[in-house]
Amino acid sequence: MEFKVYKDAKRYYKRIIGVTRSFPREFWELGDQMRRSTLSVILNLAEGSGKHSDNEFNRYIHNSLGSINETVAGVDVAFDNKLISEDTAQFLFKEAKEIANQLGGLSKHLKH
Repeated sequence: MEFKVYKDAKRYYKRIIGVTRSFPREFWELGDQMRRSTLSVILNLAEGSGKHSDNEFNRYIHNSLGSINETVAGVDVAFDNKLISEDTAQFLFKEAKEIANQLGGLSKHLKH
């Protein structure tokens, strides 16, 4: 898969793994959910790219958008619980926004 968003999502997933690895045991569910929602971005892009129509692919892109938003909510909860610093949270928010913008652009492109 050659989409920039796919490569960026894979890089973001690695960052989320690194960040959540240090979460205390009582927050394992949050870390697990953040990893799964971020992985879902990648997997939805991969699955959708194999579909036979732009409309079908677009549905998977929207699923990816939902998943990146879910990850952002996880970052927010992690910050609120002092599991990550403000700098880390802001960096993760910024990267997630870039991925969401790329997904939106790809979706718009498929509609034309």
